[in-house]
Amino acid sequence: MQLPPITLVLGGTASGKSAFAERLVRVSRLAKVYLATAEAHDSETAERIAIHRKRRSGQGWRTVEAPRDLARALAQIDAEEVALVDCMTLWLSNLMLSDTDLDEERDLLSDVLDQLPAPVVLVSNDVGGGLVPDSAPARALQRELGRLNQQLAAQADLVVQVTAGLPLILKGTAPTSDTDRASLW
Repeated sequence: MQLPPITLVLGGTASGKSAFAERLVRVSRLAKVYLATAEAHDSETAERIAIHRKRRSGQGWRTVEAPRDLARALAQIDAEEVALVDCMTLWLSNLMLSDTDLDEERDLLSDVLDQLPAPVVLVSNDVGGGLVPDSAPARALQRELGRLNQQLAAQADLVVQVTAGLPLILKGTAPTSDTDRASLW
């Protein structure tokens, strides 16, 4: 199955977005590269990282840790590979915590995505439909993530919303393969 150049998979917490994105990448039959943006600052995050690693274990994934310098990591992807970035929310949060120029990083990411010789699947949280956070930093993350998701959705060829493990196409056309379509959609 051939993936479009840029796919954005959105969903809420525990929506199944990462598992869906991983299945999408697996059925592409390209060499799989997992660009991990999470850092284990606490036991809960460490547990989530372990769950994601276990799900990919033994499936031939090459993992690249890219908590901040995502554009550089993406620029290293070969044409015979497919990249999965999990997730844009944590990448943005890492940048915000390190006082990085967000506009500069978003522009750099956009440029790299436009030039990438391989397909990429980006995973991001959809946080705009929930409660308004009660702290200024959380509201800033929600606002900046909304901006990032809009930018990525505009640039993406395929945008999928995952809710309760079920994918809904918001933009583009689902990749097709007679044998794999049923397992994805």
